Amino acid sequence: MAGASQEGTPGIGFIGLGAMGGGMAASLVKAGLYVRGCDARAEAVAAFERQGGTAAKTPAEAARDAGLLIVVVVNAEQAEAVLFGEGGAADALAPGATAMLCSTVAPDFARGVEARLKARKLHFLDAPISGGAARARAGTITIMASGSAEAFAGAEAAMGAMAEKAYRLGTEAGPASTVKMINQLLAGVHIAALAEAMALGTKAGADPNTLFEVISNSAGSSWMFNNRVPHILAGDYTPLSALDIFVKDLGIVLDSGRRLKFPLPLAAAAHQLFMMGAAAGLGGEDDSGVVRVYEKIAGIDVAATAKARRGEG
Repeated sequence: MAGASQEGTPGIGFIGLGAMGGGMAASLVKAGLYVRGCDARAEAVAAFERQGGTAAKTPAEAARDAGLLIVVVVNAEQAEAVLFGEGGAADALAPGATAMLCSTVAPDFARGVEARLKARKLHFLDAPISGGAARARAGTITIMASGSAEAFAGAEAAMGAMAEKAYRLGTEAGPASTVKMINQLLAGVHIAALAEAMALGTKAGADPNTLFEVISNSAGSSWMFNNRVPHILAGDYTPLSALDIFVKDLGIVLDSGRRLKFPLPLAAAAHQLFMMGAAAGLGGEDDSGVVRVYEKIAGIDVAATAKARRGEG
């Protein structure tokens, strides 16, 4: 791997130390890898330093002398900025290094990044991720990756430290982002459906706690149902995964459908529900908070009802 830290271990640059990126970067440090991390928020960088990482002030500083650069930012616009904008990382990487983009982006964007990095004699791994913040901290996320053999070789040790499963989906950029797009279609529709179901059940007089208990052990359950409904029952919308993420990701799904002339009525309905939530000022809160769109319309409060049924004040 091109580049090494002063400690003699392969150097890794890391851009984006948020809910997912922070856990992933910490997992690399726990595995004994030298990581230089950068984030727009000083508090995220400070937290990473407390976990044993090294701070970088800019994307270029994070990338300098790194054999592998991992980018975990919110969207394509941020990826463009940190890689190719002023003070961007791409020009700081040595020839032969690998850049690994873990953000959910359109497949065409990933292919474009690959071409631009190839012109700089850099390898690129299209590598979106899934699993949530807890699994990121545990080093057990899923990585969907596609790219050249050289790109996989450059990222192999890091993927082993961050992921429980890393899928090789192709020899060039695009297939991995396509698979992640389909995952996000399903995830977004599942969240929209569970919000609708919990709100309807509450309006109809069912105990929300009982609904969760019964459905989570019945055929109507899903991973998202089991993961997100507890947030709703607690009324805790701390953004583990922000609602605005699905405004973006389902937007990618719908854009792809338009290009392919492929109808997506369920994804479109779910996207509109998340858009309603964003328009109501909920975009920065947890995506499970989309239930509040229904609560407002129906004049209910699922969390308050659940707490009352549990005998809590």
